[in-house]
Amino acid sequence: MGRKAKDISPLALSKLKDAGMHFVGHVAGLALRISDTGARSWILRIMVGGKRCDIGLGAYPSISLSVAKDLALSMRQQVKDGINPLEAKRNAQSRLRLEQASFMSFKQAAEGYIFAHRAGWKNPKHAAQWESTLNTYAYPVIGNLHVKDVAMDHVLKVLEPIWIEKTETASRLRGRVEAILDWAKVRGSRTGENPARWKGNLEYLLQAKDNISPVKHHKALDWKDCPEFVQKLRAVEGMSARALELCILTNCRSGEVRGALWSEIDLNRAVWVIPAHRMKKKKEHRVPLSHSALALLKSVGQKDSDLVFSGDTGKPLTDMALLMVLRRMQVDVTVHGFRSTFRDWAGETTAFPREVIEHAMAHNLKDKSEAAYARGDLFTKRAALMKAWSEFLKNTPSMAEVVSINKQNRTKKDGQAKKGKVGK
Repeated sequence: MGRKAKDISPLALSKLKDAGMHFVGHVAGLALRISDTGARSWILRIMVGGKRCDIGLGAYPSISLSVAKDLALSMRQQVKDGINPLEAKRNAQSRLRLEQASFMSFKQAAEGYIFAHRAGWKNPKHAAQWESTLNTYAYPVIGNLHVKDVAMDHVLKVLEPIWIEKTETASRLRGRVEAILDWAKVRGSRTGENPARWKGNLEYLLQAKDNISPVKHHKALDWKDCPEFVQKLRAVEGMSARALELCILTNCRSGEVRGALWSEIDLNRAVWVIPAHRMKKKKEHRVPLSHSALALLKSVGQKDSDLVFSGDTGKPLTDMALLMVLRRMQVDVTVHGFRSTFRDWAGETTAFPREVIEHAMAHNLKDKSEAAYARGDLFTKRAALMKAWSEFLKNTPSMAEVVSINKQNRTKKDGQAKKGKVGK
């Protein structure tokens, strides 16, 4: 049992100056130790497992008499309950050191996620966009917060200020925060549900993106006007115009055409194989080349570079280069919009199955059961589709005269009348 001295007042405690142990009463074994240098600290002298132990309770006066008394009473109660307060203290310190060593802030988790995925992002701007939005909107709110502690309130504080005015940015930011928190959970740095998840979660607290900012489709040319446009485009000189023409003929995306390499193209077999790393869906895409597409490629001719289309510097054309062709032609559409033009033409004027058209656009089939059975890429059927598209684009308004049923009937009657007169 520790020594129980006469209770000392806080004032008398402050006047103690002699070096040594000064038992202060209040709790048995509670003492103020004064070192030779004058430093003061609280000590609890107590028997633990048959051995006398001096347990430090902290420095005086940072730890007041009343606080030291409470700590001492708590430790004596631990001993009564069969707990070794020294061991409990060491365990608590160990847990604290472990937590500090394993501490991962949201910002650290975000940096880890970006580092792990940067190599798989085909466009360097993608990583820059991630870092920019996180720096601007997320880090000021939750950057220094332990990733395990990020909760719904924190996510809302990040998103709500920009959800209405900058809906598209906020929506992308939400997806990024969700991905980072999932990454941290798999790494073992957090547990529980993801507070940034949309479905079944934030969808009940925030307006749907489409309700605030309706989807804006790429401006597209009416398919009926496309043949006339292509005829005018063929009169425009330059690599950018030819690249745009190949985009239209093959129904490929701008980046796929601008990055096209001669090593990907087999003119003899009339096929262009775009490798997976250059495709949006990360899946190799075989493009059947129509006679018009082959003629265009042959007219461009292979130079020293493996690039099919290159600018004056020898580097790939920019997306703006193709858009500038449209602007100079004073046509208010986008390059990507020609894919919609093709889709409308194929759906409205041809009998090709939907899956053939979707494969021609390098889309994944939305119906999972349908996709499970569609193992091939329907190349032969797509070749026929692209041939039909190429033939359609050759037509001009004068060549595509529409004859009405009434006119056909009148012509037939006139022919029969003339035949009758000749007979007479």
